[in-house]
Amino acid sequence: MMAVSASNPLMLSALIFLALSLNGFGGICLTFTSLTLPNMFGALSSTVMSLMIGSYASSAVTFPGVKLIYDAGVSFQVIMWGWAGLALLVFINCFINWPLEGFPAPDEVDYSKILTLQELPLSEQKGASETLRQKNGDIQHSTEKLPNGPDAPSNDVPFRRSVFSPIFLWSLVTMGMSQLRIIFFMGAMNKMLEFMVTHGEEHPSEELVIEAEEKVSFYSSIFGTLQLLCLVTCPLIGYIMDWKMKECEDEQPLSAGTEKRQTSKPNRDRKIQRVTNTMRAFILTNLLLIIFGCCCLIDNLPLQILTFILHTMVRGFIHSCCSGLYAAVYPSNHFGTLTGLQSMISAVVALLQQPLFIAMVGPLKGDPYWINLGLLILSVSGFLLPAYLFYHRRHLTQEKEARDKRAVGQEMQALNHTEANGYKPHSNGLAAVEA
Repeated sequence: MMAVSASNPLMLSALIFLALSLNGFGGICLTFTSLTLPNMFGALSSTVMSLMIGSYASSAVTFPGVKLIYDAGVSFQVIMWGWAGLALLVFINCFINWPLEGFPAPDEVDYSKILTLQELPLSEQKGASETLRQKNGDIQHSTEKLPNGPDAPSNDVPFRRSVFSPIFLWSLVTMGMSQLRIIFFMGAMNKMLEFMVTHGEEHPSEELVIEAEEKVSFYSSIFGTLQLLCLVTCPLIGYIMDWKMKECEDEQPLSAGTEKRQTSKPNRDRKIQRVTNTMRAFILTNLLLIIFGCCCLIDNLPLQILTFILHTMVRGFIHSCCSGLYAAVYPSNHFGTLTGLQSMISAVVALLQQPLFIAMVGPLKGDPYWINLGLLILSVSGFLLPAYLFYHRRHLTQEKEARDKRAVGQEMQALNHTEANGYKPHSNGLAAVEA
């Protein structure tokens, strides 16, 4: 549509709005559907997810590349037709490589056990397969997570309960505020840079106008190039969210020639560890957002390069944290809907950037100081979500301690019952055999 509208802009310019809308909608759909792929990577799922989000966020670096190609003399129509060809390759790849059914979450199916099963001899695969089926269920239809313990089926969790849960509501506050902060900076960046050069002079000299244009163009190019940092820095937040998740594995892998799986007591509770890691990731992201807001208040052009770097990091981190949070605490069949709902509400909140921009170029005469100060104060609300996650983790820890106490009590009761019937346990853990 962009290429067609460029052939006759006066008559077909209305297609641009539709083309941009479809481009944004298609990009979001492609991103959200691909977020289930990290489920195949087990304890590294958050790292892979953040890498994918980073690649999506760093795609903005293609725009400076398109600008360079256009400046080299290639027509806009040729560029857009080439872009459409690349999009067609993505479309074909979805039909060839993407499965018809979604990927179950790591808590639902242990892919490492399935791969280990394939390495067993044929004579032993049947018995091990039955064991896997009892633990994992039907792999083809295992698409939901157990939210309230091993005996609670996930399909009993209504979507309404997930939507009105405190974690999701606090995430809306955090994401809405963060999106407004990030998108306002992107939209008003050129005016901010121009104000740092002209300092709000009503009638600047011609030399000052030329200098402002050159510096704005230079720093805008730097900002566009630094978008590639999303791909480099996002795995860091994914590593934080996957911290010590491997220690939560409660079973040892199968070895050839064994029929039964050797189990060991897990060192950490998986859900508590995920909530802890997500809390730390949000704290780090909000700290970077606060530092970013402070840098915006300083009238110094070279310092804005650090502002660009922080902006790029926060833009990738915040989406990785939110996706990891939803994957950790909600059933997998709610993940896509919750992510889409959160994105829609955040986009609505981000529409406030327009009145803020009008206020900056109008009554404030291009001075962004007071708006940046207000957004900095608003950014503090981002710590409310990790604060609630701290409370939620404490509640989960208390529940786990209570379950452990009940389990020990039941074990002792069973042991006393066995001794009362005339059986005494040996030191090797095997029941005594009557003479």
